Amino acid sequence: MTVVPFPASAPQHIAIVMDGNRRWAAERSVPKALGHASGARRIRQIVQACSDRGIRYLTLFAFSTENWQRPVEEVSSLMGLFVHYLEKEVDDMNANGVRLKVVGARSGFDPRLQRLMQAAEDKTAGNQRITLTIAANYGGRWDMLQAMQSWMKNHPGETATALSDEALRPYLSMAYAPDPDLMIRTGGESRISNFLLWQMAYSELFFTEALWPDFTPALLDEAIGWFQRRDRRFGGTSNRQVMR
Repeated sequence: MTVVPFPASAPQHIAIVMDGNRRWAAERSVPKALGHASGARRIRQIVQACSDRGIRYLTLFAFSTENWQRPVEEVSSLMGLFVHYLEKEVDDMNANGVRLKVVGARSGFDPRLQRLMQAAEDKTAGNQRITLTIAANYGGRWDMLQAMQSWMKNHPGETATALSDEALRPYLSMAYAPDPDLMIRTGGESRISNFLLWQMAYSELFFTEALWPDFTPALLDEAIGWFQRRDRRFGGTSNRQVMR
């Protein structure tokens, strides 16, 4: 069944911190790897739900620069999930009009995984229904540092006074997308954990107790509905009529 898209007040870009896979596994007394696998399966449903609702950009925080500190076996399991996802899901994404992008320090990954990332991006490059970005080995601080370093490399001899928001933006890892309108974090935590620090300066932040493997399209609709009731002022005055 095709879902009628939300009106123009719906977010154009949703970013999600997919938290709670390990706690989901602990609650069921199963290995952490099963929690991560359940979370990976949830991705397909949420991508489809966003596409059906007219959301143009969806960004998922899959693996942070700090996640390398986790136990070796857990990191290895996550790398295996990345490989499996890129090998098994790309054909379906391509058939459904999904453009896949991967942002982060790819050099930290195994060469095979790097090749799969590039191949998936190349295969889906022409799709326009929705852009799915996977943030992997990503951190907001890393993003700003690499953007600054790239700007300096391309502008030798110029001082920092020549730098502006508009000048730096093309060097950020997600320069191809508008800033997120709505950030959703599952799992009950109320922080952004070094995710899209520059881009989320004015994002609306929605926190839910639901663990990521339990995050359904109905909960997505709840978050979008909450967003639509927000008064987004961007530092200015309200666009809504003041009630007297």
